[in-house]
Amino acid sequence: MLQLLEQVETVRQQVRRQISPKRKSELGQFMTPLAVARFMASLFQSSPLQPIRLLDAGAGIGSLTGAFLDNFATRWGAFQHIEAVAYEIDAKLRNHLSRTLAEYQGKFDLGVNVLSEDFISGAVNLALAGERPFTHAILNPPYKKISSDSRNRFLLREVGIETVNLYSAFVALTVNLMLAGGQIVAIIPRSFCNGPYYRPFREILFEKTAIRHMHLFDSRTHAFKDDDVLQENIIILLERDAKQGPITISTSTDDSFSDVEINIHPFDRIVFPDDPERFIHIPTAPDHDLSEVSTSINQTLAGIGLAVSTGPVVDFRMKPHLRQMPESGTVPLLYPLHFSGKSLSWPKADAKKPNAIIRNSETEKWLFPAGNYVVVRRFSSKEEKRRVVATFIAADDFDSSALGLENHLNVFHFGKKGISENLARGLAVYLNSTAVDEQFRRFSGHTQVNATDLKSLKYPPRDVLTDLGIWAKSQREITQTKIDEKIESLTWKNIKI
Repeated sequence: MLQLLEQVETVRQQVRRQISPKRKSELGQFMTPLAVARFMASLFQSSPLQPIRLLDAGAGIGSLTGAFLDNFATRWGAFQHIEAVAYEIDAKLRNHLSRTLAEYQGKFDLGVNVLSEDFISGAVNLALAGERPFTHAILNPPYKKISSDSRNRFLLREVGIETVNLYSAFVALTVNLMLAGGQIVAIIPRSFCNGPYYRPFREILFEKTAIRHMHLFDSRTHAFKDDDVLQENIIILLERDAKQGPITISTSTDDSFSDVEINIHPFDRIVFPDDPERFIHIPTAPDHDLSEVSTSINQTLAGIGLAVSTGPVVDFRMKPHLRQMPESGTVPLLYPLHFSGKSLSWPKADAKKPNAIIRNSETEKWLFPAGNYVVVRRFSSKEEKRRVVATFIAADDFDSSALGLENHLNVFHFGKKGISENLARGLAVYLNSTAVDEQFRRFSGHTQVNATDLKSLKYPPRDVLTDLGIWAKSQREITQTKIDEKIESLTWKNIKI
């Protein structure tokens, strides 16, 4: 049987090379590698539910169903009968799927139902009929946005599901179709863990399931490396209608699973009780990070009187007003390319982007007045390991009364005006600390840093940040070690800046 699954993997490799990138994008689905499929199947726990009815939605060539069957045979021995229901809309993949499952029928007492119907349509019909036929589900759902006026969006709303991506729609529908005690293992993008768009999906998980296990890959490029997928993925085990308890968190460097580390955490360390957004934080070590244990790092951004916004200048909309170099009547325009690490370099004569924007009645509302600001790039460069990289912009960095900030930057401000110098300096130091990077990684699987993410962080009080800025201004050189040592002095007992 294990040899059969390896044969399926050989077919997957062949089929993967035959599918064009355009077709993969249209389907939004990438077939599951053998090692990932086996690991996913290993997460299922012993269950009293009989007979077993397995759902594989977006089944591809059958790798996940095969892994499930192999796992059950290895761990729990022979079983009387199992029903496998597999949805696959792509005709070529469906032919491979049928052949795969036919091979398994020769090894097991297995009933197979391969469906060409779109899973969303089929699942909505089952849900509207009040049916919950499945005891187990194993999923690698498609990853693609759902437009607000699409048929899928309308169908999902019929069963009370409001979500923005096919992967969360597939999982939410699967939850609806599970018997009490039924188990779901899915590999999905980590993006559902935070952000307002996925809050309704998170609420479905919290209301109808218990999260039992979550697995993270340290490298976001390895789970589907054959297909150059850069999205950070998570493998999750859910149990329908179960009481939530501690959650097992495992990590591995890549999909070889050769260095799996496992820790168990209470639920209130994963979803903070006082968090109205109900973000899912995923600790990757047993130790608590500084933001958890320090009562001095407990403020919201609004609580310290500041705001953060995406840079308002969208260059293609303002093309007539852009200038390659500063000239009379222009003000500085900053792009991510003007920032290297924590330093600012402007203007750049050889840059592919303009360095200035004309200040006039049409551009005025998109500009910030001259002042002290903190800027965080929405995308960090490839050589940087950190997600959050902040730069302090001083009011006297430019001989200008205003400043343009392009849309790929986030800017911290005070009511769309500058921040006091010491507060801005202190904020930049805090954002560049390892503690913030760890805090950010716990709830964000995005490869970018959005303003919403920065609003969700915890901050020290305003006076603490101001004192931190005074300290920073007195330093000849500020290294990462100095920053981290200073931030670590913000303990729950005493604040020492």
